[in-house]
Amino acid sequence: MLSEEIRQSFLDFFKKKGHKIIPSSSLIPDDVSVLLTTAGMQQFKKYYTGELNALREFGSQRTASIQKCFRTTDIEEVGDRTHLTFFEMLGNFSFGPAGSDNPEDLSAAGYFKRSAIFWAYEFVADVLGINFERIAISVFKGDNEIPFDEESYKIWHDEIGLPKDKIILGERADNFWGPTGDEGPCGPSSEIYVDGVEIWNLVFNEYYKEKNGVFKKTGNLGVDTGMGFERLASVLQGKDDVFETDIFMPLIAKINELAPGLEQKIIRILADHLRSSIFLISDGVRPSNKETGYILRRLLRRILAYSVKYDIHADLFPETLEIINDKFGEIYPEIKKIKEILSVLEEERLKFEEAVSRGVKEIGKYPEIDGKTAFYLYETFGLPFELILELGPKEAVKNLGRKDFDKESQKHQEISRAGITKKFGGHGLILDTGELKAVDEEEMKKVIRLHTATHLLQWALREVLGNEVGQTGSDINAERLRFDFSFGRKMTTEEIKKTEESVNQKIQENLPVYFKEMPKSEAEKTGALRFFKTQYPEVVKVYFIGFISAEFCGGPHVNSTSEIGKFKITKEESVSAGTRRIKATLIS
Repeated sequence: MLSEEIRQSFLDFFKKKGHKIIPSSSLIPDDVSVLLTTAGMQQFKKYYTGELNALREFGSQRTASIQKCFRTTDIEEVGDRTHLTFFEMLGNFSFGPAGSDNPEDLSAAGYFKRSAIFWAYEFVADVLGINFERIAISVFKGDNEIPFDEESYKIWHDEIGLPKDKIILGERADNFWGPTGDEGPCGPSSEIYVDGVEIWNLVFNEYYKEKNGVFKKTGNLGVDTGMGFERLASVLQGKDDVFETDIFMPLIAKINELAPGLEQKIIRILADHLRSSIFLISDGVRPSNKETGYILRRLLRRILAYSVKYDIHADLFPETLEIINDKFGEIYPEIKKIKEILSVLEEERLKFEEAVSRGVKEIGKYPEIDGKTAFYLYETFGLPFELILELGPKEAVKNLGRKDFDKESQKHQEISRAGITKKFGGHGLILDTGELKAVDEEEMKKVIRLHTATHLLQWALREVLGNEVGQTGSDINAERLRFDFSFGRKMTTEEIKKTEESVNQKIQENLPVYFKEMPKSEAEKTGALRFFKTQYPEVVKVYFIGFISAEFCGGPHVNSTSEIGKFKITKEESVSAGTRRIKATLIS
């Protein structure tokens, strides 16, 4: 089935089931807690919380959409068979209270598990034509707080007819979503697998977790489903590589035509970054050194750096833009702004080429390029480390290592902060702030070390997963830290390992920890991270860790990172759709 047929069949199917079809929202969300739209349900958050009324707004408690999404899930991973920065999410949604929950009910009323499951199976089996034998599902097995999701199990087994060996009983980490933070709606989920690949996740919000930790049934039932479009296309088209689907093949073919002989990984990176950049520009993002602009600039400069490194003489931008416009312009009309998009692309190219031209001339002046010289070339001419290695004379760069470059960068950052007074004290320690808990002086020392570790953890997560990561909750006692953050999927083992190693690296570097007190308006201009659910006073403290981390925080913290000890992540799990949780401890 071609990708255009998949799209249309999904929208037609749910329209017949009484859903209002809602256009994709922008990649730039209204939600200030995230930089980019990362999930299909993001545009509907206020309908789940009751801030907005779906029936009044849409004329239906049922909606369906195909949403543009963007995740900076470690851009370095792009180039394998599955990782993408820009992707699309198919979803159907119901905002409670539920009606009869009869799949034959085609009204505008809300629905719940039975209708959601029956329709999901009908779409997968009857509309997409996927053989019964290829399908398996998962349901929540229950634990000491929430019972087994027997209702979903019986619907799948007794009514749909899936045998027991096709039903996986999942743990809370994989089959229970929510709440966001310590309080709110949440519930079990049911995942649909085809040939062992998860294609669809059905989340059923039937509980409300109160501040005291008690889960109670709620009458405001909600359904939130999400199905990755590119992954679904690969399953339906018999591919184990999303870049081999018809979504990407015209673009891949054009890149091969313009730059023959490239290795497969580089072609995939170029295809992903070109498509992603064009979608960001079409939604109003412009290259800069801040936030979404920085993400775009990073993508574009990586494309341009590969053009230099692999001696690509063709201009990739105009012809690939035409291909992407042909493929997506009718679905997303904003892509049709070809002249405007091309103007942004060409302007960034000129800036990059100017930087490279000046830098290359400078490189030839040095018989040997060490970390200090490489950082000078980067800081002065905007020449990326990778291109210094590529363009510098072989003898001059033969001993240049990334660690030496990073060390010089760190030195520069600390010098630039030298004017800020480093001190610790005057916090008025509170042993139970709601976030930090200690019962005596000994526990207090442990809690303070763990508290500083959470700041390093947030920095590391954003380095590894991308800047869409942001704190949504935290709880710290003398034994462990618990850190909740916005992110749309389970972290890989490699990502967890990389995060842990990054934190420990900064601990070993013995970075200074200090704060500066300033008006809130001034603090906001520094770009310091803050917990958006918190109401801050007019005068705030911003805590700095070296030059890598700045956060609104009341303290207390250690004086330097070496006091923290060895950091160990013990668990990464789901909290709710779009929210993950890390538990960690310290090894003295």
